[in-house]
Amino acid sequence: MNITQERRKVRGESVQFATFHVENLFFGIEAVRVQEVLRYQEMTPIPLAPKAIRGLINLRGQTVAAVDTRCTLGLPPHPGPGGPMNIIIQTDDGPISLLVDSIGDVLEVPLNSYAPVPDNVPAHQRELIAGVYRLKDRLMHLLRAERFLEVACH
Repeated sequence: MNITQERRKVRGESVQFATFHVENLFFGIEAVRVQEVLRYQEMTPIPLAPKAIRGLINLRGQTVAAVDTRCTLGLPPHPGPGGPMNIIIQTDDGPISLLVDSIGDVLEVPLNSYAPVPDNVPAHQRELIAGVYRLKDRLMHLLRAERFLEVACH
């Protein structure tokens, strides 16, 4: 959690998260970082790219790398027909597409419901999750988007 989040937490403020599912995991990323959400897009494979980089998509003339969140999290490939959904997010290095199973809602979450990553989260996933937010009926994992790209490329 950064200093701004800490200040908001003390004041009892909330923040909006765009949510999505990967396997049985429920994730959130700050909504202000989400550029757009797209249905499955055809990808151009990249020869010799890391396994988690599924390819490149054309986003209105802009080339965007598509990162397979299942692969990065150590989960089996997407099982369903139609392929994964794309969440285009802004990073310091430009936009990337996260391939996810399904898109959820935008949720307003009180910052005082934040908690550290639980000990039962597997080690290879811990570095990709900044923490969790306790919601009424489940936990929402806070995604570290930049780490996804770093891990995917190694």
